[in-house]
Amino acid sequence: MKYVYGPVPSRRLGKSLGIDTIPLKTCNWNCVYCQLGRSRPLVNERKDYFPPKAILAEVQEALAAHAHGEIDWVTFVGSGEPTLHASIGWLIRRVKDLTDLPIAVITNGSLLYLPEVRLDLSLADAILPSLDAGTADLYRKVNRPHPQATFERLVEGLIEFQNEYQGKLWIEVMLVRGMNDSQQALKNIAAVLGQIQPDEVHINLPTRPPVETWVQPADRDGLMRAIAIIGGIAKVVHPAEGAFDLSGYDNLADAVVAIITRHPMSQDQLERTLARWAPGEVQAVLAGLKTSGKAQVVERHRQRFWIAAPAYFPDEEKNQSSPSRQGK
Repeated sequence: MKYVYGPVPSRRLGKSLGIDTIPLKTCNWNCVYCQLGRSRPLVNERKDYFPPKAILAEVQEALAAHAHGEIDWVTFVGSGEPTLHASIGWLIRRVKDLTDLPIAVITNGSLLYLPEVRLDLSLADAILPSLDAGTADLYRKVNRPHPQATFERLVEGLIEFQNEYQGKLWIEVMLVRGMNDSQQALKNIAAVLGQIQPDEVHINLPTRPPVETWVQPADRDGLMRAIAIIGGIAKVVHPAEGAFDLSGYDNLADAVVAIITRHPMSQDQLERTLARWAPGEVQAVLAGLKTSGKAQVVERHRQRFWIAAPAYFPDEEKNQSSPSRQGK
């Protein structure tokens, strides 16, 4: 499998079969909290990064390999921004032909100002875009977007999409301590959310390895402040627990690499997963990953995380200070 992975436990979507339409790390944002590393360079071109029919064939194979109840959602969630794949609309329609399972798209939402992108996503059952800032200045600091992916276009696209869309619009706010968790920053976010009128707002914390070493999740006070200011449509999304599916690959090492390319795993999480699939082989698989050159270990939040080798994470000692922040 090159383009399909899992099912993996999802914080919001239960057992999610992932579809990855783009190479690591193809994105028009460079978020300070990103679990997939830095975007080098930023990319804002829509094209078919992988053959659509090859992606669809893997989806069909994966669906056939899993019994009823083993998958809750089919989720387009790329190694970057999935809407950069020009045929994502075609893929959503074809997957709809294959299964009655609901389809979600996890996106930064930056391209929703384009009518063709809104049309592409219109048949999905849930769209999960991001809104981490309520001003253009803070947006540039937190999400560090491509110059063409402006804050005005982000907000415009989210409003237009919600006006047209028949499915569920669930907006994610990632709370970073000292950046967007102050009273003023949250009031600005709430004001923009008031214009968009999403169905739900999911408040997340960067518990997976953030690319920048100085990034910390908001503390309890910041979390409570966000709930109070954003209001009744806000819900805190806690880290997912559950088993990762490592089937469908020639060997366990390749299965792990497929997961961690899109979903970095902590040392404990990886060891538990391997113990379920290959009791007695955990240390051998870990050693093989180290020597294969396909994986790397990154330390964040005093934890060891396994991440795909091509992902770029700056060295700890070279990345100790944060940029100036807004909304204090």
